[in-house]
Amino acid sequence: MSVLGSIVLLFQALLLAHGGLTTLGANAFSMAIVGPLVAAGIWRALKGKLHWGVVVFLAAAFADWATYVVTSVQLALAYPDPMGGFWASFAKFGTVFAVTQIPLAISEGLLTVVIFGALRGNAPAEMRLLGMEA
Repeated sequence: MSVLGSIVLLFQALLLAHGGLTTLGANAFSMAIVGPLVAAGIWRALKGKLHWGVVVFLAAAFADWATYVVTSVQLALAYPDPMGGFWASFAKFGTVFAVTQIPLAISEGLLTVVIFGALRGNAPAEMRLLGMEA
């Protein structure tokens, strides 16, 4: 995922002017490394212990949230608050992201469950082959 995610972020920076080349490393770390690792960790830890839909939802939602917690840390390190330092800046960036990313992560988690369910129903052999049966 880290290679594929970095390629997507590169195209996004070059073709859509979203993010940019100067932030490519930070974006790749938070979106293409941390997020997928959190999702994979939740999947491996909870698969078989909870209903597959709950596990998929939690993996997708927490991966999204982890991405923005890391982004908040990165921004707080780059732009510490003059009075409160890192922690005050982290709280500000985290609050700004929380307003949009909490509901977005919930909706992305639900959409991921729908897609995962469709794949389970339409391509069960391929899902088993990939080790994605729940």
